[in-house]
Amino acid sequence: MHPVLPVFVLISSAILWGVTWWPLQYFHTNGVAGIPLILVGYGVVAIALLPSLIRERRAWQGESRFLWIMFLLGGWANLSFASAMIYGEVVRAMMLFYLAPVWGVLGGRLFLGEAIDRARWFGVGLALLGAFLVLGGPVVFETAPSWLDLLAISSGLAFALNNVTCRAAAHVPLMSKTAAMFIGCGLMAIATLPLFAAELPDVSGSTWFWLVVFGLVWLLAATLGTQWAVTHMEAGRASVLLITELLAAVVSAVVIGGETLSGGELAGGALILAATLIEAKRAPDEPVVDAPAAY
Repeated sequence: MHPVLPVFVLISSAILWGVTWWPLQYFHTNGVAGIPLILVGYGVVAIALLPSLIRERRAWQGESRFLWIMFLLGGWANLSFASAMIYGEVVRAMMLFYLAPVWGVLGGRLFLGEAIDRARWFGVGLALLGAFLVLGGPVVFETAPSWLDLLAISSGLAFALNNVTCRAAAHVPLMSKTAAMFIGCGLMAIATLPLFAAELPDVSGSTWFWLVVFGLVWLLAATLGTQWAVTHMEAGRASVLLITELLAAVVSAVVIGGETLSGGELAGGALILAATLIEAKRAPDEPVVDAPAAY
């Protein structure tokens, strides 16, 4: 295999994840509300991955407690991330989501006993300062963050803690971990559907068709592409390349979505990006086999 292939696949998958907001907002503006949109789009991926979960059940039965945690954390990470992309400002939501490395460092310390040296504390401080600027600086003490801000932050927190759980669940196969995230998201969407919609929206059959295609082609390709690529390269290199997702989201939201960035958001985003790079470069030089990249 040519060594460039995993790099190409990972960058392509990261770009797909970064631009996921575009089809999500497209379907939303064409009559498919947030929760039904997530239910169908992410639900079809869950159905596609369910056979893998069943087929690998002998491998994960001894650690099924971790799988239940991944259902909850991974499901919420996907549900809240997609909701933030649909309803919120893409750039702002992505920056707040990218606090995930901070929560991962703290979660690894609390639950796995991983060490935090000065460099890591410095990265955590940079990221938190960046979030402070993104949220408006001193204004954050005058008004509470919006529910969309909280969704984006909670998505990154859930995703980071889900990855901590993945590291602890050493015997659960990667496909089962990925399936748990999407199945959890689908079940949460079903549970919350009555709160937001009495029934599925009345839209054309072609809209539903393209939504299913979006799930089975776009989301599934991004998921499996990331999963395959990160198992064929060093973890540090993969972590750095995955930052392409944030860059793709910011550029596409500005160019396609017409969003603008304030000086504070630019400075905050730069600090969060720097913190992410610091943590990414510290990743061990071994294949990543335990932390699915899905949203």
